[in-house]
Amino acid sequence: MKIGNTELRDYPVVFAPMEDVSDPPFRYMCKQFGADLMYTEFIAAEGLVRDAKKSLKKLDIFDYERPIAIQIFGHNIDSMVGAAKMVAEVKPDIIDLNFGCPVKKVAGKGAGAGMLREPEKMVEMTAAIVKAVDIPVTVKTRLGWDEDSKIITELAEPLQDAGIAALTIHGRTRAQFYRGEADWTLIREVKQNPRINIPIIGNGDIKDPVGAKRMFDEYGVDAIMIGRAVIGRPWIFKEVRHYLDKGEFMPPLTIDDRVDMAQMHLQKSIEWKGDVYGVLEMRQHLSNYFKGLPNFKPRRLKLLTTPEPDGVRAQLEDIRKVYKNYALDNNHLIENHCSKLEKL
Repeated sequence: MKIGNTELRDYPVVFAPMEDVSDPPFRYMCKQFGADLMYTEFIAAEGLVRDAKKSLKKLDIFDYERPIAIQIFGHNIDSMVGAAKMVAEVKPDIIDLNFGCPVKKVAGKGAGAGMLREPEKMVEMTAAIVKAVDIPVTVKTRLGWDEDSKIITELAEPLQDAGIAALTIHGRTRAQFYRGEADWTLIREVKQNPRINIPIIGNGDIKDPVGAKRMFDEYGVDAIMIGRAVIGRPWIFKEVRHYLDKGEFMPPLTIDDRVDMAQMHLQKSIEWKGDVYGVLEMRQHLSNYFKGLPNFKPRRLKLLTTPEPDGVRAQLEDIRKVYKNYALDNNHLIENHCSKLEKL
């Protein structure tokens, strides 16, 4: 698969852009486990053009992350063009346009998924950005605004004609947010359109290797994008790749593996954000690192309430000691596999 000049292996597995998740510390972890393409947190165009410190900080990318995409969002065409030019200066491999974020403070102002209510403007904005930069531009969007306006099959061609190099589709409407099951049937319809010649990336409800393979097999997408399932589980990329390549589940990680990963992630987070925020923003990951351990609730509470780095490190080493003889397994993957087979 190719996006502009960026070549990816067959059946690439992509790390989704997520606010407060797709930051440099966690991108580092995901890259260690084989994420084929990664996206930054989404960045407000208005923040960039106004030199907002938080927005500018999100432009930091590193060579070891490549290929890397920087994603921007906004409603004003001039601001989006200006922001895209600023992004181009730091030379990411891809500039991605966020036309899919459903949260009210974004979509309610006409940006993100709010652009789905103005498809002509979406296409106009996309064409203007493609013309303004010499880096491949891609789009991430949803099926439509709501159940009565699923426009993606009509929108895909105009976006392609505007010059985008790939299209990512989340199989929900904005009205759904993240509720219910993602519907991939329209993603498949876009992919099967003979006039579509750009890569189509599918996103939504990919939680395990079996689900990942099913999306490739049943919907024919060029790549899959994993979002929420990767939180506190960066090794999902390795699990999926192992299953795609060998048709079997990867051997489970040991307790030592998980503690070592959590310690490394914590250190990277502290280096990037300082002691206070480095610990606070790790909490969403920490409990997932040890999901499935028995009688874990008391230790989970300590992990999520200990404020200082050394205290968290000590908690992690206590987990290593207490659970050193506990044998992890892949039962959760097998159970998911069986439940999916029952639905087919």
